[in-house]
Amino acid sequence: MARHSGGRGWYGKLIGAALGVTLLATGAGVWSAQAGTTDSAPAAKKPAVKPVSKTIAHASEKGKRGINITIDDGPDPKWTPQMLDLLKQYDVKATFCMVGTQAQAHPDIVKKVVADGHRLCDHSISHNTGMDKESNAYQAKQILDAERMITKASGGVRPMYYRAPGGAFTPYSRKLAADRGMRPLGWNVDTKDFERPGTDAIIATVERELPNGPTLLFHDAGGDRTQTVEALRTLLPRLKEQGYTYGFPVR
Repeated sequence: MARHSGGRGWYGKLIGAALGVTLLATGAGVWSAQAGTTDSAPAAKKPAVKPVSKTIAHASEKGKRGINITIDDGPDPKWTPQMLDLLKQYDVKATFCMVGTQAQAHPDIVKKVVADGHRLCDHSISHNTGMDKESNAYQAKQILDAERMITKASGGVRPMYYRAPGGAFTPYSRKLAADRGMRPLGWNVDTKDFERPGTDAIIATVERELPNGPTLLFHDAGGDRTQTVEALRTLLPRLKEQGYTYGFPVR
């Protein structure tokens, strides 16, 4: 998996606020309440979490002709609604890999994603593409705090996947996420839309690399996503006409 350039990227600007406002105390040991509950909720009412496989998922629940649309880094108040409109227009379901601080800032959009039948994915709280070089405590905080933020923003719907920023998985982070019921999620086709290479280039990348596997990587935040929106406007109906079926990654 290729890593996006720019290290911590534009999310670095969010780290200070996240640490000051939203992070838990220190270490993963402070995670006492299940996502979707309050710290004071009775233990008996905490929802059970079913562990899933810790291997990185790429396949589609729809089989060999399935396609998984995955959209990273949001939600964004400008671009995510446009993508939701397109997905609804073409009756396509997608997986939204959300940055925790973004979900916290835009809970109305998170709820809209869920209401439209899409799935949620934990994409950490600060999008540090070098987090595989960080301590286990740091990785736990990034994953678990984002899970909590996304679940709260959604109104209690938990993320079903965990995608490491830039694919920076570690054995520890994969197991931690899987034990929390979040399947580690990879990708097969990096559309490079983050670099804004042009709508035609994004479309060409998908058509050229789709034989590599069904999981396509797009972005709905981090800058101007006009090219992504226009590429999806072309690709969603075109791929359906070619006999592909849109679905979700395996869990």
